[in-house]
Amino acid sequence: MKKIGLFFGSFNPIHIGHLILANYILENTDMEELWFVVSPQNPFKEKKSLLKDYHRLDMVNLALKNYPKMRASNVEFSLPTPSYTTNTLAYLKEKYPENSFSLIMGEDNLKSLPKWKNFESLIKNHQIIVYPRISTETADEISFNQENIHRISAPIIELSATEIRAMIKEGKNVRPMLPPEVFDFIDGSSFYK
Repeated sequence: MKKIGLFFGSFNPIHIGHLILANYILENTDMEELWFVVSPQNPFKEKKSLLKDYHRLDMVNLALKNYPKMRASNVEFSLPTPSYTTNTLAYLKEKYPENSFSLIMGEDNLKSLPKWKNFESLIKNHQIIVYPRISTETADEISFNQENIHRISAPIIELSATEIRAMIKEGKNVRPMLPPEVFDFIDGSSFYK
């Protein structure tokens, strides 16, 4: 079975922090591939700052073109909304029975995991790779006593897409924060302005 890590997000836009983290996971775990699952519009989030699904997918594809073990996935675009991770995993398992899927999440998301739909089943049936985030509170240690939850000591990259969008809007230079292809894609457009 091929081991695939799933990195969910709106990637609005994808930035170098995402790539550094993805690369670290590929180099330091048993994951053979890492898929960036571009999430469609979250019904609870305001739409105006979120680029259309396909623009965000295009940016992820551009960012990953030099990383053969990483790929963009639009699997959630065709699934019912809101997207529940448990439904997406069930769909992927059915479509790719030869693969085993792991979830990649920040420590901040792990704290809210008990609020997720079918979270017990997620933990029981999938490995969860947790990367550190700077936070005032740490995830409950009990979470890390679960057999399928693995904390990794990835570098903490506190880059935020929200901050990057604000800087673009203010006409500030964000070139060092974005993969070059993504910078060019945004720079030649009216996105986030």
